[in-house]
Amino acid sequence: MTVGASGHSPAAYDVIVLGAGAAGLFCAATAGQRGRRVLLIDHAPEPGRKIVISGGGRCNFTNIHTAPDRYLSNNPHFAKSALSRYTAADFLALVESHGIAWHEKTLGQLFCDGSAKQIVAMLLDECAKGGVDLRCGQPVGAVDHADGLYRISHGAQQATAPALVIATGGPSIPKMGATGFAYDLARKFGLKVVQPRPALVPLTLPGDEALFRELSGVSTEVIMRVGGSKAAFREAALFTHRGLSGPAILQISSYWKRGDTLTAQFLPDRRDGWLRELKRDRPRQSLRKTLGEGLPERLADALRERLGLDGELGALTDKALAAAENRLARWPFVPDGSEGFAKAEVTAGGIDTAELSSKTMESKRAPGLYAIGEAVDVTGWLGGYNFQWAWASARATGLAV
Repeated sequence: MTVGASGHSPAAYDVIVLGAGAAGLFCAATAGQRGRRVLLIDHAPEPGRKIVISGGGRCNFTNIHTAPDRYLSNNPHFAKSALSRYTAADFLALVESHGIAWHEKTLGQLFCDGSAKQIVAMLLDECAKGGVDLRCGQPVGAVDHADGLYRISHGAQQATAPALVIATGGPSIPKMGATGFAYDLARKFGLKVVQPRPALVPLTLPGDEALFRELSGVSTEVIMRVGGSKAAFREAALFTHRGLSGPAILQISSYWKRGDTLTAQFLPDRRDGWLRELKRDRPRQSLRKTLGEGLPERLADALRERLGLDGELGALTDKALAAAENRLARWPFVPDGSEGFAKAEVTAGGIDTAELSSKTMESKRAPGLYAIGEAVDVTGWLGGYNFQWAWASARATGLAV
């Protein structure tokens, strides 16, 4: 990669991209390969740090079921344009062109067979093809705009460009160096920000749910729903010493707001009336054994204790069994919070999509200013959706600058 000019006079570029994560790397590569002179800056010592730790080190780099209805935003239509113009199949073709072996895990999630570092290496290779000037370990200082140019201070140097791309993500996983820098910069140029909050994050339960703390480490498949939302996720829920986690909880957490009640449908394959049918078929079977056939033993015992029922099915009234069925299908939990940005995989909220062009991601009020990836108020489901938004939004801007 090229090394930019040093000294006191600003180095001139066509595009400056702030943030060498998934979106920033791909945007810089796309613009560079179109002949643009691109400067890519990141305060971290190396690029793609979140990519490297994603997917348990194997990077869940996209999802073949990507569709706009799998994203949250104040404007649910905003993501349609970019997602339709750069699809999961498009990114997969790039992965395959670099000889990276991959596999589908579950629910359309695609992972590297080897290491997430292969995705970073691929993106760096693409940047090199475009002659991108990559500067890592260089915190951004002042950012100004005058005479049609953005002027950036980074380290002891300055650079200018008519186009500036905000790709610094959100504040989730601060130990990786994540901050709210994107929002500060957006506000500086008059853009509104939708209140950021942790998403894809474990939820905490209050003290009166202490019984479930004793189940720490127990996991079971549920259908999880929340409040008035139509969202429902059938995946594993995990009890933790602080509350609830696992894929079903991470998914629903993006829709949860303080005060909302979660409902877990335990034994999701059981149809209405199943306990009463079992009572007729096997009246001598205990309720404990019945629940234990479909749930981990410790969880079955805890739920039975909460239901206040015990003994043989034949000794229990149909009314009591109907009430138990109903409770097991709609078991309420009222979280008192989440584990916050420290444990959140992504950030919901961010730079308001009303401020941006859905075709190019350019600001409507600050010409030449673009925002992409997690910095924007577009948040995908768990399972590669947020990477696909990073690639799609980055591509849209990389083709526009």
